[in-house]
Amino acid sequence: MAVDVLLGLQWGDEGKGKIVDVLTPNYDVVARFQGGPNAGHTLEFNGIKHVLHTIPSGIFRDGTINIVGNGVVIDPVTLKKEVDALLKMNVEVSNKLFISRKAHLIIPSHRLLDAASESMKGKEKIGSTLRGIGPSYMDKTGRNGLRVGDIEAADFMDRYRKLADKHIDLLKNMDFVYNLEELEPVWFEGIEAMKKLNFVDSEHLIHQYMKDGKNILAEGAQGSLLDIDFGSYPFVTSSNTITAGACTGLGIAPGKIGRVFGIFKAYATRVGSGPFPSELNDETGEAIRKAGNEFGATTGRPRRCGWIDLPALRYAIMLNGVTDLIMTKPDVLSGFDKISVCTHYHYHGKKIDYMPFDIVNADVKPVLEERKGWKENLSGIDAESKFPKELSDYIQYIESQLNVPVTIVSVGPDRNQTIVRKNS
Repeated sequence: MAVDVLLGLQWGDEGKGKIVDVLTPNYDVVARFQGGPNAGHTLEFNGIKHVLHTIPSGIFRDGTINIVGNGVVIDPVTLKKEVDALLKMNVEVSNKLFISRKAHLIIPSHRLLDAASESMKGKEKIGSTLRGIGPSYMDKTGRNGLRVGDIEAADFMDRYRKLADKHIDLLKNMDFVYNLEELEPVWFEGIEAMKKLNFVDSEHLIHQYMKDGKNILAEGAQGSLLDIDFGSYPFVTSSNTITAGACTGLGIAPGKIGRVFGIFKAYATRVGSGPFPSELNDETGEAIRKAGNEFGATTGRPRRCGWIDLPALRYAIMLNGVTDLIMTKPDVLSGFDKISVCTHYHYHGKKIDYMPFDIVNADVKPVLEERKGWKENLSGIDAESKFPKELSDYIQYIESQLNVPVTIVSVGPDRNQTIVRKNS
């Protein structure tokens, strides 16, 4: 069986958690393949809002296996909080959550290094969530990291101490005040809680499920435009957020990738620093932020808002091999007389339709095309036939520009506010 992939096509926060939850009844296994607790996947059903940072978004569906893959970095403190919250809601965890032994651990001093590094950058801050993700991936590539499987080793404490001492030496060269001893007790509580979970050799488990004919969905975090290689470097995350990341983050051969679901908002948002050509620093941007409740699920920071960016979406579709587009939050744009679409960029005196290498430093201006907005409240719509004409025209326009079908439209945060289109 092939493995389908679901990921974000913008700068994150596209609504991946909800869509995974909606699609999960079609899958036996949901596997997270990269990122860490900087992710905030929000799901809403039965009037209750849930935010997951590490655990795959299929955890709320009975009978679905959830795997945290080797490409993920795990903070035991965050994971324990998530598990505890699920248990309070009587969500079964022990028999359907599996953690890769090859996934790397975020230790308390990773968070200190993250904060110290960001503090030293001053105006050149990346906009890190300060969760220790970057330093953990640095130790991974530097071959110094601590992995989940190490928890089972007799000398785990020695391995932990060696890595923490290395970080303390690094912190001596930074003008940063910290108290590591204050952070360690709760971290070790998280380690003890993790010992009650299922540690597995996830690449073997996934391949066995594939042989058994199980339907598998790989869940990405962040967004394609934050990819460490192809995003707006250096304002990126520390992992590969594109389809290729599912191969390395789960141990799947490229030829085993099936459908690729690319999620995008009907507009665009970004958290933290970095280029955002179609950003709206005006009343319209503020209106979108308020209507869309655009505040980070992980950090609470206000998101920057702007019009949809077609050159950026084309780029993400190309990198990912997207077969299905999923639009979220058109309901947020209800009430606008006019909405705009960024179709090209003005760049060094030329009009281009792609993302240039130096988009971070170059003077890139959006070329905007105006479209008719829609007045109707979309939250109660339960069929595509009830879409206002202007929304249907907007969707068809995007499909014609991107050459990929929009197969699902989300018109609200609840799992029931999801329209599967007739042409899906």
